[in-house]
Amino acid sequence: MTEAININIDDAVLVEQCRQGDSAAMEQLILKYQNRIYNVILRICANTDDAAELTQDTFVKIIEKINEFEGRSSFYTWAFRIAVNLTLNYCQRSVRLKHKSLDTEDNGHNQQARRELKEFLTDESCPDPAAVAQNKELCKIVVDVLMKLDDAHRAVVVLRDIEGMNYARIAEVLDIELGTVKSRLSRARSNLRKIMEAILQ
Repeated sequence: MTEAININIDDAVLVEQCRQGDSAAMEQLILKYQNRIYNVILRICANTDDAAELTQDTFVKIIEKINEFEGRSSFYTWAFRIAVNLTLNYCQRSVRLKHKSLDTEDNGHNQQARRELKEFLTDESCPDPAAVAQNKELCKIVVDVLMKLDDAHRAVVVLRDIEGMNYARIAEVLDIELGTVKSRLSRARSNLRKIMEAILQ
């Protein structure tokens, strides 16, 4: 019988075991973070095949660079930095980013989602448009709209409003100043609201 993988072991312990050549420890790290990393990559690149490949590339690079990890940030932060950097670089190189318009497949479900999103936008108590991503029925529309943001703004929104990272961790992941995170997120949310309002007019 295959031994069960314990995803509760401290990351620092697993990293040290990886450095000693323990492949089972790396397997545990991959199991622990692969879904979250895949989901973040998918929100940024919006293509399941690309996201799967970039996730694989992320863990290949983690394996290659594990001995260079100095522990100045958490393994989680370091891994996400690799994933986001790979994804942003990929998006910048790609010339084929063709995103489906919200005007296509205008079925009853989409009409209902539009109405709910419009109600969200007129609700002054809502902190920002990205919060609608918590509603699964509206998530697809939000993802489509997110892809209309530039890569840097989209990455901040994904990390903050979908992944739930705090500002300090986002700054670490993106290797930017804390103030830059806040200003970039503010601009991204503003642009996101304008895009959604224009779509729903």
